Amino acid sequence: MVTLVWFRRDLRLADNPALVHALAAGRPIVPCFILDDADAGDRAPGGASRWWLDGSLAALARDLAARGSRLVLKRGPAERVLDALIAETGASAVVWNRRYEPWARARDERVTSRLEARGIEATSCNAALLREPWMLATRQGEPYRIFTPFRTALRARFEPTPPMPAPDRLPAPRRWPASETLASLCLLPDKPDWAGGLRAAWSPGETGARARLDAFLDGALLDYRERRDLPGTRGTSRLSPHLHFGEIGPKQIWHAVKTHALAETGDTDPPGAATFLSEIAWREFSYHLLHHFPALPDVPLRAGFEAFPWREDGAGERAWQRGLTGYPIVDAGMRELWATGWMHNRVRMIVASFLVKDLLVPWQRGERWFWDTLVDADLASNAASWQWVAGCGADAAPYFRIFNPALQGAKFDPRGEYVRRWVPELAKLRDAQIHAPWEAQPIELAEAGITLGRTYPQRIVDHRLARQRALDAFAKLGKT
Repeated sequence: MVTLVWFRRDLRLADNPALVHALAAGRPIVPCFILDDADAGDRAPGGASRWWLDGSLAALARDLAARGSRLVLKRGPAERVLDALIAETGASAVVWNRRYEPWARARDERVTSRLEARGIEATSCNAALLREPWMLATRQGEPYRIFTPFRTALRARFEPTPPMPAPDRLPAPRRWPASETLASLCLLPDKPDWAGGLRAAWSPGETGARARLDAFLDGALLDYRERRDLPGTRGTSRLSPHLHFGEIGPKQIWHAVKTHALAETGDTDPPGAATFLSEIAWREFSYHLLHHFPALPDVPLRAGFEAFPWREDGAGERAWQRGLTGYPIVDAGMRELWATGWMHNRVRMIVASFLVKDLLVPWQRGERWFWDTLVDADLASNAASWQWVAGCGADAAPYFRIFNPALQGAKFDPRGEYVRRWVPELAKLRDAQIHAPWEAQPIELAEAGITLGRTYPQRIVDHRLARQRALDAFAKLGKT
């Protein structure tokens, strides 16, 4: 008798509820991963996510081998693959941790029905969230649409418990089933030079996740409230891709933050820790929205917003993607994204606002670009955040908020460190000019070695005019 542990986006051994459940049964365990993108359609993992998945699976395989086990790799429709694994191993139980994308939920329901019809024990657990999305509701029994009351309810309902350590050993079967090789899954990009920046920036896997968390606790946590908006400093956790792939769970992070804060300050909820845990709560809120509004990635939550007069601006969109808009903070962010598969959160808001409000390009186009290029591309968080910036999502008040990229750059990158790193052609400009090079005098540009339109692009749009155009569009929307 064998238990199959079906790994999905829970690629860790510590505090893994499905693994704990399997160990409690006392049977030999066969860990497996099934690459099954068919149900996701055009929401299959993008290039950056596939690169990360390759590294994370390699790390998980090493961790399992160190405990006397193996990771069995398969590809194909999950129902059919599980049937074959059950036949090959004689498994009497399958256990997994839940996913929340609409197609994944539908697939899990089919798998559960199929297994139970055959008398196979089917068990799913929660490894990804503090509370299940269906466990929180307003007093009227409705889903939350505003973040602050959701966060209050989450904190009131979540009772943290110490995370469970990784097991020392896993009971192995007498005979292992056949496995694909990691290389045969073809997860790595066709352009290996593009992945060089990803390799330099990240260490996928549970060990890398723990190292990233420890560095954050010892570094930026207590100053997080003040430093989180400054892209030129190491003021954020950079845990988002590790969280997305389940190399670390939110309960582990919550417990570690509270424990560290108490040890350092005598308080479990100092400002830095409280602000950071609010970001974890925003992630929970995003999953709450996706569960209750499964069309979130494509359809605006605000009624009537589908009538917004978006523009087709292929040239502007391409300039935005390539980091050639002529707005330094926008270009720095888009170049950081292309080079590392990640972008600072404050800058994500700035570049998103520029695309949807300065250029009036539909937010779905930006969300899709992020989906392919972010190592932390997460359907719930990505969609909820783009809708928030666009003004059509939950808690998007005022919905007509429009960021001025030059002012945002001057406020959050006052010394220009971030821009100088990612837009080196502007490096010699003075701090006062670096976020608005079009305002510099010709002699100042010449001294910095800059020719606008040649060494650095002219602005593709005048923000003052673009802002008014966007406000006019919002005004028309309000009358429909």
